[in-house]
Amino acid sequence: ESNRIESNRIESNRIESNRIESNRIESNRIESNRIESNRIESNRIESNRIESNRIESNRIESNRIEVIKLLQYVFGYVYLNLEQLALSHCTGATPLKSNRNFYENGTVPWLRTQEVIYTDIYRTECFITEEAVQKTTAKWIPANCVIVAISGASAGRCAINKIPLTTNQHCLNIEINKEIAEYRYVYYCICNQFQELIAKKEGARGDLSVARIMKLRIPIPPIEEQRRIINLLDQFDMLCNDLSDGLPAEIEAHQKQYEYYRDKLLTFKELET
Repeated sequence: ESNRIESNRIESNRIESNRIESNRIESNRIESNRIESNRIESNRIESNRIESNRIESNRIESNRIEVIKLLQYVFGYVYLNLEQLALSHCTGATPLKSNRNFYENGTVPWLRTQEVIYTDIYRTECFITEEAVQKTTAKWIPANCVIVAISGASAGRCAINKIPLTTNQHCLNIEINKEIAEYRYVYYCICNQFQELIAKKEGARGDLSVARIMKLRIPIPPIEEQRRIINLLDQFDMLCNDLSDGLPAEIEAHQKQYEYYRDKLLTFKELET
């Protein structure tokens, strides 16, 4: 009888222990489900918020472009800061020279300011590795950015990259919003304001502030007029390049003529506010 009672007690304890464990497992499952449900709901809410912000941002940008087009229709053009024309802008970086992994057998085009010389860039003199891109701020920029040198003797000079590439930290790389302006038109406008740009140099090295460059005011006519101006300036540019083997005085005369017509084409009377 004593053994039977003990056996029942042990069995009862086992059943109770299993019940407690089962309850614990069930409680953990419910809590886990609750946490996962909250996470999913939180993600859904955040996703909806991001999507809502994206839609609102697109609406605001669409309205802004429509206002610009209306002003262009009424007045023929509108003045905008460079930052208002940009989808994005950035500077690059110089990967640590002592790190061989950043340079050896590099295949990533890496542009330096001495190569920014009022031209289209199809290749660079230097290359870095993908590891350098991943571990530094020398990031890829898309083709057809307007690149402005911002440091030293080359400060103020411009170029257009015709290939995706990376740059050093002395290049300001501006991706232009094609809904508002042609990148080559903006390039010509910045070239035309070279004297205004170099007047903004700061410090002993004569650096240009990115913030001040992005405040540069650009006259923006409708896209069709921009393309007409680009076509004319491209032809002038080509003519000047064709005459590059002529006499120095002849070259200088044609260059001054080109700059004169460029200035005329890109000068718009400021609208009164």
